[in-house]
Amino acid sequence: MPNRRNFLKSLAIGSTLVASGTFPYEVLAAPRDYFKLTVLHTNDVHSRMEPFERGKHQGLGGAARRAALVKQIRQQEANVLLLDAGDIFQGTPYFNFFEGELEFKLMNTMKYDAATIGNHDFDAGMEALRTQAKAASFPLLNCNYDFSGTLMDGYTKEYQVFQKGPIKIGIFGVGVELDGLVPPALYGKTTYNDPISNANRIATQLKEKEKCHLVICLSHLGNKYESDKVSDQVLAKQSSHIDLIIGGHTHTFLDEPQKVNNKDGNEVLINQVGWAGIMLGRVDFFFRKDFRRRKGAGKALKVK
Repeated sequence: MPNRRNFLKSLAIGSTLVASGTFPYEVLAAPRDYFKLTVLHTNDVHSRMEPFERGKHQGLGGAARRAALVKQIRQQEANVLLLDAGDIFQGTPYFNFFEGELEFKLMNTMKYDAATIGNHDFDAGMEALRTQAKAASFPLLNCNYDFSGTLMDGYTKEYQVFQKGPIKIGIFGVGVELDGLVPPALYGKTTYNDPISNANRIATQLKEKEKCHLVICLSHLGNKYESDKVSDQVLAKQSSHIDLIIGGHTHTFLDEPQKVNNKDGNEVLINQVGWAGIMLGRVDFFFRKDFRRRKGAGKALKVK
């Protein structure tokens, strides 16, 4: 009976991906030859703890429903990562009153694996951000903010390596320029450095030194702009070794990941799931046992 239930769960998941037109069909032909990694992600939750009560998003979102959906997927899949691309703070009275404490407690409860920092995560100042970073059970990742001489010095990491079954995953973060977005008094002596050169530096280290099978960038740069401002699209095109960019900042709703070729001609997936936690992003990667080939298939899931 357990084998039959597992089969039916796998069939249901596969049917969803086939319907979306993104399923790697060779997996169906030889499933025993593949390892699977499921990446779940959020961005720009903006302190939204409860479902929307009215408007076009009525009935969607809420921390409890997101937690239930994540739990369900973890029960179905062996290798799962849960990530966030920043702007955890700001948007409801919960933040104004608790200054991020509740947001991080809920993320700890949901067992997030990693997150990056968005511009609104400075909105209560460096001391409040440091307080929550100290309480977090997951790392805050960023490789282009220099926090030397600030209250956040030592409370972020450039990257983290995770092992999920036989799959080794390197994850790092990049953030948007703070000048013009955040009052200087709130980010103090934090120095913004070029996200593209630093992303390539870390991605190369993760692939060549750490020998990661997959490299994920948690980005709070924004999906794309009409100007030449640095974005996820620009980063992907100018990158090497990044396999997946999980984006934030522009509140872009993507039903499935965008595909962009990097400067070496290799495919990079870019995903972002709007704002306020009304969607949960999901990207499944399928690795051959020799790790020489992999496919990614993604779908945005409504939190309801």
